[in-house]
Amino acid sequence: MTKILKVDNLDVAIYETTVDMGKAAADFVQRKLSEAIAEKGSANLILATGASQFKFLEALKEREIDWQKITVFHLDEYKDISDTHPASFRKYLKDRILDAVNPKKIHFLNGDAEDIEAEMDHYAEALKNHPIDIACIGIGENGHIAFNDPPVADFNDPKLVKLVTLDEACRNQQLGEGWFPTFDDVPEQALTLTITSILNCKAISCVVPDERKAEAVYNTLYHDINTDCPATILRNHKQTKLFLDSASASKIDN
Repeated sequence: MTKILKVDNLDVAIYETTVDMGKAAADFVQRKLSEAIAEKGSANLILATGASQFKFLEALKEREIDWQKITVFHLDEYKDISDTHPASFRKYLKDRILDAVNPKKIHFLNGDAEDIEAEMDHYAEALKNHPIDIACIGIGENGHIAFNDPPVADFNDPKLVKLVTLDEACRNQQLGEGWFPTFDDVPEQALTLTITSILNCKAISCVVPDERKAEAVYNTLYHDINTDCPATILRNHKQTKLFLDSASASKIDN
């Protein structure tokens, strides 16, 4: 059984299982992409990575979507990691969905570019030229969206893409999800779309399963809107839907 609630502008849907949550999010994203294609003949999409996105991407890959009319961006990438590294977000997206669906165009954020500033400028320009119809994101254990951790999050960021230093909680999450063998192997910096970039998107699908995210989910919904929990800003966006499973929703008061 699905539970529905609304907090400020944020629509929240709670599903019993992660599989059901992923399927519902895929349906929502499919609908938004189809609407954009029907309206203007093409669509622009941002995809997220991480363990939280597994079931959603599995479901999205199975949906009837005209990928040849879709341009894809992604949220972030570690600095100085190649696209063959097991933890690379470019590799993650290629392996889990993009190689299978073959979109019209993919804009990858290259964390190992020789000139990082030029890479970020190029990516920001591509975003300006492709207004995003829907962004698919998650929420970190520390409440971050993309790699906008509390110490670097800015709700009025003048940049669309920036280089950030990851906080300890964020790096511990990457270690805990199994992407790196030791804490010291987790990169200290990453390139990320800013909160400004995310809020500029017409619609946002936010997929957040698992009990380890339950506190961040509670904070997102019920704490003051500030950068102590960057995801709280989603409550101000006009077209965001938060997809939870029973575990990630476990701290929400019935």
